[in-house]
Amino acid sequence: MSLAVPDAGIDRLLAASGDWLMRHQSAIRCLQWGVVVIYGLLIALPAFLPLPTRAAHIWTDVTLFAQFAFWGLWWPFVLLSMVLVGRLWCGLLCPEGALSEFASEKGRGFAVPRWLTWAGWPFVAFALTTIYGQMVSVYQYPGPALLILGGSTVGAIVVGYLYGRSKRVWCRYLCPVTGVFGVLSKLAPLHFRVNQDDWRAWKKPVDAPMPHVNCAPLVPIRTMKGGSLCHMCGRCSGFRGAVTLARRSPNHEIVHVAGLRTKPWETVLIVFGLMGIAAGAFHWSSSDLFIEVKQALAERLVDMGWTWLLEPHLPWFILTNYPAQNDMLTPLDGVLLVGYIIGMALLIGAGVLACLALANRALGFWNAKRFHHLAQVLIPVAGCGVFLGLSALTLTMLRAEGLTLSFVGALRIALLLGAGLWSVFLGWQVTALYAPRLLRRVAATCALAGAAAIGCASWALLFWPV
Repeated sequence: MSLAVPDAGIDRLLAASGDWLMRHQSAIRCLQWGVVVIYGLLIALPAFLPLPTRAAHIWTDVTLFAQFAFWGLWWPFVLLSMVLVGRLWCGLLCPEGALSEFASEKGRGFAVPRWLTWAGWPFVAFALTTIYGQMVSVYQYPGPALLILGGSTVGAIVVGYLYGRSKRVWCRYLCPVTGVFGVLSKLAPLHFRVNQDDWRAWKKPVDAPMPHVNCAPLVPIRTMKGGSLCHMCGRCSGFRGAVTLARRSPNHEIVHVAGLRTKPWETVLIVFGLMGIAAGAFHWSSSDLFIEVKQALAERLVDMGWTWLLEPHLPWFILTNYPAQNDMLTPLDGVLLVGYIIGMALLIGAGVLACLALANRALGFWNAKRFHHLAQVLIPVAGCGVFLGLSALTLTMLRAEGLTLSFVGALRIALLLGAGLWSVFLGWQVTALYAPRLLRRVAATCALAGAAAIGCASWALLFWPV
């Protein structure tokens, strides 16, 4: 399906930009090492410094500055960059990717084992990292940040050293955010486009060596149709005269590419991960239900004499335990925290899956491939919710510095409504591929609107509790 007629000037500029990236890989590598140094200092140094006092500020305290850099700027706006420019962060700036590839260049070069390529690892890694991060208060304290981020970096280096040759095996299969980045980058208006006709028509110049591209994230360049796996590093720009940095409709990949292959684990990540676990992780600390259940269980445990479950005796790397800050979690807190997040994920996921099933059935007899394609239309809502949740940390830090941000409420409403409408519009476009009859399309789109509404409502309740 052809998109809108492109402007030749913009297309030439984008193509030239991709070629510039291809020619300046050594400069990009230097940039990556600079990011590695800054990243290492920001995660390691605060862990060995005293915790900031109430009088400390972002611009006067290294720990607060690092906290703001990672959780106030880096994480939410890297997510946003996936929607705007694809996985450019992964290809040009990510310290873990650079370290993993460097280790792979010097490493053993073993073949990638089959167990490591399991499609469920991105969801499992995201879920475990998110839940564990809440257990140890990763957003608030430098020790847990070093443990989680540093542990992930060590994992990237070890996997890189063991498997592949000059590859990013960790980034492709095991990185805790590779699945999230992959689904969000489907919305990006930029991608490296592969022209199949030009690929087939290309002929090697006489006496020239056969060209070769090292695609570090292991993307099959010739058959690449979307941008979810591409790291946008530019190494393949101009390859065989067929690969070009180009623009596209932000809807194109979800509507016309995402349905070509069935990816059940992406559905799980979108529905139970981004829409479920992520929402629960931000909800539990302000939940009245959490407090009520905790109080009821605590009374019962006292009656039974199991008071050890009510004492914060576990170390900080298992459950939050900072007496000087009056911030401690008991084993009961830990069990309820995990239960709350998983329970909310199951509740939200069940509602969303029911809506997706209704939409699938409205389009005809049950079709698993169509079901998973329909789940892709919820990516805008899923991504917007996580961005709003993480940006709430940014706003909390800025308000602690005395900034008044009165426009935030209206902006949140606009973003949630915009994401919801975007998902509904994507649903309308996707249903057109499966239902020639208008009535079926309308019924399926209404069911998809219900799924989007569940996602929007779960985040709205975080900011405007009833």
